[in-house]
Amino acid sequence: MPGAVKRIGIGIAEDPEKVIASANSVSGQFETICYCCPGVADKKTAQKNVFFSEHLHPEQVLVEDLVNGKIDAAVRGTLPSNVTLKALKKAMGVDHLERIALLETVHGKKFLLTPVGVDEGWTVAEKLELIKKGRLIAKKFGLPEKTGILSGGRLGDIGRHPQVDASMAEAELVARLGDATHCEILIEEAIESCGLIIAPDGISGNLIFRTLTFLGGGHGHGAPVVNISRIFVDSSRASPNYANALLLAASLSE
Repeated sequence: MPGAVKRIGIGIAEDPEKVIASANSVSGQFETICYCCPGVADKKTAQKNVFFSEHLHPEQVLVEDLVNGKIDAAVRGTLPSNVTLKALKKAMGVDHLERIALLETVHGKKFLLTPVGVDEGWTVAEKLELIKKGRLIAKKFGLPEKTGILSGGRLGDIGRHPQVDASMAEAELVARLGDATHCEILIEEAIESCGLIIAPDGISGNLIFRTLTFLGGGHGHGAPVVNISRIFVDSSRASPNYANALLLAASLSE
């Protein structure tokens, strides 16, 4: 009903203290339901508006509660990726998931990046759809809606390799059709003015994500799945906390 308190689910497997601390830090804004196996979490550390749902298969119950509307949105948290996303795909009737990741550089610059899965965003049509959905997320999270399209080189590199030429030609097309800016290969410049970055393909997007978060000292704050009808934010177990992922899930559920 109008004005009802939002209920956001988050999964716990590893690092229960980190997940609960994240839930506590945003506990005044909505209710957080922590899904975990029995005995995994210390319930005494939870603050007001933080609750627990214990099951032998928490990933399955988290997805079921999301689909059935018992929670308004969900964050994977530290639940295993394979079984959780498999359950989500089956429940939502899709064969793959399209995600848009909220990233933060080591210097504190936040931006959205997509595609970030190796099977995502391979066609012009798919990229245009990701731009449309990504701009909505950028607006909700207070990031610039300006979109930067990356390609495999600088314009001066045309002629050096057919794949580079094809990458830049496609980027120019996507930029024109999507009212975006072709930023060539210069991601370091693109993030200064663009809140949404479109990688050339899912492989390079995944490499950017992994390099930033696992090697570059940056952080991944969650990646909303945008090709399903419910709000699910995928997350990395390498995240320093899940407060931003919970806030992102809550804002998208409005």
